[in-house]
Formats: sequence, structure tokens, C-alpha cells
Amino acid sequence: MTSTAPRHPFPEALRAQLQQRFGNRFQVGAEFRRQHAHTLSVISNQPPDAVVQPLSRDEVVDIVHLCSEHDVPMIPFGAGTSLEGHVNAPRGGLCIDMGLMRRIITVHAEDLDCVIEPGVTRKFLNENLRDSGLFFPIDPGADASLGGMVSTRASGTNAVRYGTMRDNVISLEAVLADGSVVRTGGRARKSSAGYDLARLLTGAEGTLGIVTEITLRLHGIPEAIAGGICPFPSVRAACDAAIVTIQSGLPVARIELLDALQVKACNAYSRLTMPEQPMLFLEFHGSDAGVAEQARRFGEIAAEFGAGAFQWTAKPEERSKLWQARHDVYWATRGLAPGLSSISTDVCVPISRLADCVEATQADIAATGLIAPIVGHVGDGNFHLGLMFDPEKAGENERVAAFLDRLIERALSMEGTCTGEHGIGQGKVKYMKREHGAATLAMMASIKHALDPRGLMNPGKILPMD
Repeated sequence: MTSTAPRHPFPEALRAQLQQRFGNRFQVGAEFRRQHAHTLSVISNQPPDAVVQPLSRDEVVDIVHLCSEHDVPMIPFGAGTSLEGHVNAPRGGLCIDMGLMRRIITVHAEDLDCVIEPGVTRKFLNENLRDSGLFFPIDPGADASLGGMVSTRASGTNAVRYGTMRDNVISLEAVLADGSVVRTGGRARKSSAGYDLARLLTGAEGTLGIVTEITLRLHGIPEAIAGGICPFPSVRAACDAAIVTIQSGLPVARIELLDALQVKACNAYSRLTMPEQPMLFLEFHGSDAGVAEQARRFGEIAAEFGAGAFQWTAKPEERSKLWQARHDVYWATRGLAPGLSSISTDVCVPISRLADCVEATQADIAATGLIAPIVGHVGDGNFHLGLMFDPEKAGENERVAAFLDRLIERALSMEGTCTGEHGIGQGKVKYMKREHGAATLAMMASIKHALDPRGLMNPGKILPMD
């Protein structure tokens, strides 16, 4: 399930140079290398030949120059939480672990932005922003590094109101394959000056350069936050209620779908007592009066679709427990079938087709006999599957592969995408031509070749290595 290519011996001269310059921040131990490759699903672990941990942009520049001189692949690494093999090293090479570059350089509270290094994690950033009255809203389930979130164009439960990384990155600094340093802009909120290079690097998965500094858009912490749960008689009813909520202009901050099996898993893992039927998790941001009005209005909409009682609260500890359960769905799903392997995948469709896509997928799951609960960011048409299976069982791998192919084809046939937020990595390279067409894929390849002609930057991700 991963790309393969010849692995050349790691040059002894490069090993000696890196050891001399970085000391114990250069490691070649087998277990340390394994931990710096893919570990979170059935995609094979393809470790690098060595790992180095820079402390600054200048050290990254030195590393890139050395690797370029020796023709050695470079694989940027953040927190290792990605799900599609982004940090694997199919050709071997050097993993550049950015985790020690974790300074919050400056916070411009009056401009609602901050400048950080790529190793800063989202939780650490928000802990340090709290006293300023600001927060960074993008929240993938894992405590990912911001550099990794830039590289995968991450999203999360707040995307329906605050957008994705694409919408919240103001500018970037990056080191390219030849060691040159580029800045994609200043701190101005908008610019018409040339190509939008920040957007080009956001979502490039480290294939065009290594991000060394990030300027992010921040938001004010709302005066009041209310959240709650609402059960529905069917997935379609829940999806239709979400669509009407969005179309009515109700400024919902989060609106998440869990199917009945996912609710069951969350109840068991997070010790909750939610009714085990399709469920929407919601959150509203604003003033005290505003969130109360939004919650009331949503309850009226939900009732039109046969929903049960909408239970909501403004108490932070109760909301935190609810959203922690939502973020723990990966581990909750694994608890449904201990000992089985797991694949976590996502697709995204226009919200008007979401109910069709989810229902068809549920029917396919039932017909195939798989364990695969569904959770979705229904506000933007994105949903995830946690698929459990036994790779040692005869025919199981083929059955799962065929199901995943049908899932992607279903989403694409509905004018959707093969991934709303997980990214391509290695796992979804084969779907890129089907989604984009040969001409668009060739354009991407031309950009890759122009910036990285020898294919040293994170090879085998987004585009085939050949």
C-alpha cells in the first residue's frame, strides 16, 4: 500500500558531517528512525536512514545544502500525526524533525496575528495566547504541529466558521531544495502582488520546500460559547438539518455528525451516556444573548426533521468533555474491535450531496460486512471513516481496497474530492489523476520539477516518484 523505490546507502561523508555539526541532535538508531516514519495506520512504516533536529532556519539551510550536495532525500517531520504516510521515507534519506523549532516569535494582538516556528503545536499556541484574549481556531483531532498543519492544509471541527489552514495562513518562510530562503509575503491581510505562494506551499506536504516560519491569523476568544448534542432518527435527517442550519445563515461554529456506531464507540471510550442513534454535536460562539438565540433557533430547525431534544450547555467543563470525546473518535473506534488494524480516511462532497454520500457509504459498509463508523464535519461536507479489519484474514485486504476505491469514486462522482483534510501523502496518490485530470496533474508535476528538479523534497507524496 506504499510507493517503492531503490534505497541507496546513506553517504558516510554526510553522516560524519551531520554528526560533527549536530552532535546528539543527529540520530541513526533503528527505533528512533522507525518513530519518525508512518505509525498510525496500515500504511507500511518506511523509516529514514537518519534523523536530524535543527534549532533554526540557518541550520535547516545548512542541512538542505548538505543533502543536496550528496543527493539525499529530505523528509520534513512535525508531530507524526498524519494518516496518509506523509512522513515515510520510501527512498531512504534524512528526516528533518522540526520539533525543536518551537518558538512563538511574536504576537501582534492589535493586528490579530502571530509569527511562530513550525514545531509549535496548536495546543501550545492556544495555551500561550489565552491571556491575550485570542485563539487559533483550527483543531484537527491530534495535537499536531503548526508546520505539519500548514503542509497538509489541515482543518477541523471549527472550519465551518473559521475556515481551514488555507484561510488562516497569512505568509510563510521556507527553505527550497537548493537551500534558498523564500518569504511569501508580509503581514498585510490582503495583497495583489504576484502569485499566491503562501497558498502554493500550504498543502504541498513538504514536496516543494521546508517551512521554517509561519504568520497566522488569530481570532478573539468569544464572549460566550454554548455547545450541545442533538439526536436524529436517521443520518439523512441529521444531514438535512445541518444543511438548513447553514443555509439559514445561523453562524454555527461547529456542527459535527456521528452515526449510531460512532456514538456507541464514544460512549464506551469516553464514558458518556448519549442515545445510540445518529447525532449532531454543535457549538455556537458570540454574546450570551446571541448563543442562546442561536441554540434556540437550531432546536426549532432540528425539530422539523424529527430530532430528539437538543441538550446544550455553556459550562466550559461540560463542553470540553463533549469535544474531547469528539476528538478521541480515532481511539474510540479502535476500541470497537481490539486487535484489528485500522484505516482512517476521509472524503468531501458539496453539502447538498452529503446525505446521499453518507447513506450510500453506510449501505456499502453493511453489504461488505465491515466495521466502519462515520464522523463528519457536516458544515462543509467532509466526513471520515474509521475502518477496522483483519489483514491476516483471507481476502480481507482486497475487500477493504475495493471498498475504499468505491468510496473515493462515489465522492468524485458527486463532484467532491478524495480528501477534505487528511491530504494525499502516499495513501491517495493513485486517485490524483482521476480527480484532477492529466493536464492539471502535469501542471503540478511541472511546478514540482521547477522547484525540486532532483525530487529530493519528500519524494513519493502527492505525485508518483516516477
